[in-house]
Amino acid sequence: MNSIDIDVIRTALNWCDKGHRVVMGTVIRTWGSAPRPPGSMMVIRDDGQVAGSVSGGCIEDDLIRRVAQGELALRLPETTTYGATAEEARRFGLPCGGSVQIVLEPLSNASQLRALLAGIESHQLLQRELDMATGVVKLVPATQGDQVVFDGQRLITVHGPRLRLLIIGGGQLSRYLASMASMLDYQVTVCEPRTEYHEGWEQISSVTLSTAMPDDLVLSMNLDRNSALVAITHDPKLDDLALMEALRTPAFYVGALGSRHNNEVRRARLLDFDVSPDEAARMRGPVGLRIGGLTPPEIALSIVAELTALRRGADLSQPLSDWSGSETVCLIG
Repeated sequence: MNSIDIDVIRTALNWCDKGHRVVMGTVIRTWGSAPRPPGSMMVIRDDGQVAGSVSGGCIEDDLIRRVAQGELALRLPETTTYGATAEEARRFGLPCGGSVQIVLEPLSNASQLRALLAGIESHQLLQRELDMATGVVKLVPATQGDQVVFDGQRLITVHGPRLRLLIIGGGQLSRYLASMASMLDYQVTVCEPRTEYHEGWEQISSVTLSTAMPDDLVLSMNLDRNSALVAITHDPKLDDLALMEALRTPAFYVGALGSRHNNEVRRARLLDFDVSPDEAARMRGPVGLRIGGLTPPEIALSIVAELTALRRGADLSQPLSDWSGSETVCLIG
C-alpha cells in the first residue's frame, strides 16, 4: 500500500469521527486501458468532499452525485461498473474503451479501519476481508501484498507499510535515484558514512541521510517484503557489508551497481561472509533494465524501472507493444 492510500484511510477516519457519513470505493477490476489499477481507493463524504481517486477524475463526479443522493452503498456494500459499453466509456472519458468496476462500502465501526491503520503504522502486512452481505470486515496477517480478490460475496485486499528503498552511497547517481524513487512513493534512506559525500543532502527533504555503517543500518531497518536495497558506492567495504545482511532479509530487491564480471566476483566474495549460495544468487547485478542508459539520471531511471517491474510481476521479456491491457485482478471461482 502506498502513502496516498494510507492518507485516504486517515482522512476517512477523521471524517467519521466528526459524524459524517462516509463511503469508501475500491477498484476491484479493470478491462482495457483503465486510469487506476485494482486496489486504488477513494472516500466520499456526505457533503461531496473526496480523498483519493479511482479513475483519475473520469467518474468521480458521477460517483459523488450518486452517493450523495443515496443511490449507492446507503447501508451495505455494493458494486458499480463504469464503461460497460463503448458509449459509456466515451461519456465518462475512460481512455481506449476502458472499464472499471468498483466496490462501494459505507464505513462504520465494523469496517475496522482504525485497526487497519494501526497495523500498517506498526509495519504489519494485513489482509482485509469485507463481507458484502453484512459489511463486516475481518483482518488477518497476510504474506504478500498488492492483492485484490473479489468473488461477489467478499472483497479481499492486502495492506501494508509504505515501500522503502535503502541506497548505499551518497554520490551523484544516488541523488537521481533517491529523487525518482521518492516520486514513486518510496520512503528513501541513503546510507553514507563518508562525510565528503554529505554536502547537499539536507536540501532533499523527502530523503533520510544516515551516517551509520551499512550492515548496522540494514539490521536496524529490519527490511521486509516491501523493502529494496541498491548498493552503488563501488567500495566493497561498504557495499558488501550492506549486501551480506540484506540478502538474509525478505527484501523484494537487493542489487549492486557494477559490471557483470564485478558482480560475479562480488557473489563469490560474499560466500566468504557466511552468505549461502542461494542468498548470493538473489543479488541482482548489474542493476537496472537494459535501456541503453549512460548518464546518472538514465541509470537511475533504469533502476527504478526494474524495481517497478519486479514489484508488479511484469514479464520483462514481453515488449510494451505486445501488452493487451488485460485485467490484473485475481478472481475466485
